[in-house]
Amino acid sequence: MTFNLPQVTLYGKPECCLCDQAMEVLLKVRESVPFELEKIDISADPELLERFGREIPVILVNKVKAFRYRVTEDRFRKVLAKG
Repeated sequence: MTFNLPQVTLYGKPECCLCDQAMEVLLKVRESVPFELEKIDISADPELLERFGREIPVILVNKVKAFRYRVTEDRFRKVLAKG
């Protein structure tokens, strides 16, 4: 039996204080709850900038949008627990 870790993707851009805050929460939770983490810079991709630019940071868990703008440690833990 194999165990697949949750896939978490953060869409953001440099010099975004909310993106930095979200990443801090994700990294803190990852200290005790394992998951794969990918950070994508939307600033170099016009399509991603159009799609997410007005609501960053956007956080997907297993390819489903779970958060935008802000994420709290408690809510993020609950989303990860649901799988």
